[in-house]
Amino acid sequence: MENPGLVVHGEAAPFSTALRSLVNNRLYSDVRFVVGQERQEVFAHRCLLTCRCNFFQRLLGQEPGPGVPSPVVLSTVPSEAFLAVLEFLYTNSVKLYRHSVLEVLTAAVEYGLEELRKVAVTFGLGPLQERCIAFIEAHSQEALRTRGFLELSAPALLPLLRSDKLCVDEAELVLAARSWARVGAAVLERPVAEVAAPVVRELRLALLAPAELSALEEQNRREPLIPVEQIVEAWKCHALRRGDAARGAPCRRRRGTLPREHHRFLDLPFK
Repeated sequence: MENPGLVVHGEAAPFSTALRSLVNNRLYSDVRFVVGQERQEVFAHRCLLTCRCNFFQRLLGQEPGPGVPSPVVLSTVPSEAFLAVLEFLYTNSVKLYRHSVLEVLTAAVEYGLEELRKVAVTFGLGPLQERCIAFIEAHSQEALRTRGFLELSAPALLPLLRSDKLCVDEAELVLAARSWARVGAAVLERPVAEVAAPVVRELRLALLAPAELSALEEQNRREPLIPVEQIVEAWKCHALRRGDAARGAPCRRRRGTLPREHHRFLDLPFK
C-alpha cells in the first residue's frame, strides 16, 4: 500500500505579504473597477476574485472580449471599504478602522462574505448601535411601526427605552412595548409579561396622566405586562407631586413627551 504524501506548510506571513502586494496593483491585473462617488480606479485579478467570492464570480464570470475591457463601475461602495474587501479576499485578513467599519460591513453583506461580516459586526458593534439608536431617536414613530422593531431582541430594545431623545410620547411607547412583547410571546410560546420583564422597567409611567394610568392599570389586569409595583410607583409620583417620589419609575421627560398638567411637578425635566 502506498504511503500517504507529506503535506508541507510554508510560512504564512510571507505568503500573505506577497498577496497583499497585489491589492490594487496594476501589475498582471486583468480587471479594473471604478469605485465610489469619488470614482477611484482600482485594479484586481479576475481569477482570484472569482474563486474567493460568488458575487464576483457572477459579476466577472464571462471571459472578457478582445481589446481593453471596460471598467466595472461600483458607485455605491466607498473606495476605502472596497479596498478592505479586496485585502480580505487576497489575504484572508484585513485591518479594520472605526471610521470605516460600517461601510466594510455593508460591503461584506452585499458580497456575501460571511467571515468578514462577522468580524466587522463584532468590531463595529459600538458605532453600529450608536447610529441605529440615533436614527430611531430621530424617526421614532415610524420606527415603532416597523416589523424590524417587533423583531428586536430585549438587549437591543433596552438602550432605546433608556433614551431621553426618542421623539415619541410615553403612551405610544407603552403600546409599542406591548406589541413587541406579544410578538415575542407568540414566537417563544411564553407569557407576555415574562417576555416583557427585561425591558418594561424602562417605561416612564409617571409621565402618563392619571386617566391614562388608570386605563393602563385596567388593561394590565386583563393582559399582564407591567409589574404592579411599577404602576404603584407611578401613582406615588402623582400623589406626592414630586418626581423623586417615583424612583422605581423614571420621571424624566423624553424629547417627544407630550405636555400634561402634572409635569410641572416633576423634578427632572427633559435634558
